[in-house]
Amino acid sequence: MLAPLLRSFRCAFSGIIWALCTQRNLRIHAAATLSVLILGWVVDLVPWKWCAVLGCTALVWVAELFNTALETLCDRVTSAHDEHIRRVKDAAAGAVLVAAIISVIVAVIVFV
Repeated sequence: MLAPLLRSFRCAFSGIIWALCTQRNLRIHAAATLSVLILGWVVDLVPWKWCAVLGCTALVWVAELFNTALETLCDRVTSAHDEHIRRVKDAAAGAVLVAAIISVIVAVIVFV
């Protein structure tokens, strides 16, 4: 019972590591995450501010990982230009952009 659970965690971590190694934007998010965590520690954020920062950080990472997964799947389906696939990729990228913009707004509220 424990082995399948551990295997699923291994697969999940493998996916995150693969995305970090292959996706420039995720590495940018990782650097931003590290910077925000260090800044939060330096200014000694109160618990509710940590919750806001960590929630936004998670939102951006989840959006970027889903975007990466969708783009990878779309590229596997066809390498030819397809208007529907372009729309899917654009919408997924838009989701990441929305998450990032909201996160910056929250960061300004929390740190300023």
